[in-house]
Amino acid sequence: MHVARAPHAPAGARFVDPRVLSRIANLELLARTVVEGFVSGLHRSPHLGLSTDFAEHRPYLPGDDLRRLDWKLWGRTDRFYLKEFEADTNAAVSVLLDCSPSMRYASGPVSKLDYGRYLAASLLWFSQSQRDRVGLATFDRTILEFVPPSTRHLPNVLHALDRVEPGVQEARRAAPGPGMEAPLRECSEHLRRRGIVIVISDFYEAPLQVQHALGHLRRRGGDLIVFHLLDPAELAFPFGDAANFEDLETGERIPVVPSRAGDRYRERLGAHIGELRRLLGRDGIEYSVFDTSKPLDHALFTYLSNRQRLARVR
Repeated sequence: MHVARAPHAPAGARFVDPRVLSRIANLELLARTVVEGFVSGLHRSPHLGLSTDFAEHRPYLPGDDLRRLDWKLWGRTDRFYLKEFEADTNAAVSVLLDCSPSMRYASGPVSKLDYGRYLAASLLWFSQSQRDRVGLATFDRTILEFVPPSTRHLPNVLHALDRVEPGVQEARRAAPGPGMEAPLRECSEHLRRRGIVIVISDFYEAPLQVQHALGHLRRRGGDLIVFHLLDPAELAFPFGDAANFEDLETGERIPVVPSRAGDRYRERLGAHIGELRRLLGRDGIEYSVFDTSKPLDHALFTYLSNRQRLARVR
């Protein structure tokens, strides 16, 4: 089983521990803290940074990083211009966050849904700092809230993430619907302009169903990046005592003896992840798995690497 890592992620960003972040009540402060630490680490690393593929010049604006000024061009024109690179060119970046009941699960202080909220806020704050248009959709079996991509919508996005309430669909658990198929199809209809779409979920569905649901977004064009969140207990299955295990999506309880079921569970989870990676990779979808006890810089580094690679492909 492969869980995404950032082997070259800068040490300066390692403080972005979800257990520490859970103590920060203000989501805007949290996102700014995560992104500033991550970007600071990138600047200190000789191996990392934004894309080095030159795209264009643009006029200097107050507050821009002086290190990106083109001094040779200033010498010829007596005007200040910044170098823009492929990863810096404006894009529409939309995060689609799964808020279904299974995302409430937490074996520690941070649930999958909270980790997803922190990650969504940080990714969109980072994108806004690159002058991208940012948007958000939260969904369960339907779209719960939709904020269209805009350069002015970061406050709206953060407020929407603040309003996320796990378990709001509790009353409908007894009659599970079509999963993420319907909300992702609806999202694809709202996202009319091509851009970068990031789906954050625990993908509590069969791989073929996930592939079909994501196909609605893929057919719209643009770039599709998938972050698969799993709790450390879901990855390791460390349970020892026999107990009734509850399916958070349906409420069904199943008696389990961990000593007998553990190996089979881990084998089936590995097969599930492997099949998702195979199917989505075949469709050109960037897929990564993340342990929700790990620092967020792993996910930010993966996003930046994927974005640079997708820009080169285009």
